[in-house]
Amino acid sequence: MPKSSTHLQIAAPVNDVFKAISDVESFVDRSNAITRVEFLSDKRSGVGTKFRETRVMGKKEATAVLEIIECVENERIRFVSDEGGTVWDTVFRVSPSQTGTRLDLEMDAKPHKLLAKIVTPLMIGMIGKFVKKDIEELKDWCEQSTSASRLATD
Repeated sequence: MPKSSTHLQIAAPVNDVFKAISDVESFVDRSNAITRVEFLSDKRSGVGTKFRETRVMGKKEATAVLEIIECVENERIRFVSDEGGTVWDTVFRVSPSQTGTRLDLEMDAKPHKLLAKIVTPLMIGMIGKFVKKDIEELKDWCEQSTSASRLATD
């Protein structure tokens, strides 16, 4: 089963980084690729939150339905999506570091349809690039927000 993982350091407090990852409504504000979020559940945060995300991937728009199935505040959040015959299981983990926060991301793709079993190993690299861009934008957004907060309190 294809997996992709990455990590990066963010010069912002753990709670700020976790909030940015878990606040689905802010996805559009912090990512250039995400153009729309539509909630499919009454919940807007935490376990059981289900939503449709529309994003630009290359020159096309793509939508995916995601659900938060695990959420431990300031520690980890897990999103699952069943798209194109593959279950995409993505876990974001945050932990304190000397420079702020370490963000670890692990994405697991579990194809359950024949065509997906062929295509998914090829797609995970491409999707991993989009996700990496997302977390780099998240890093910039968190660091800018932290800098702005520091300036406001000085």
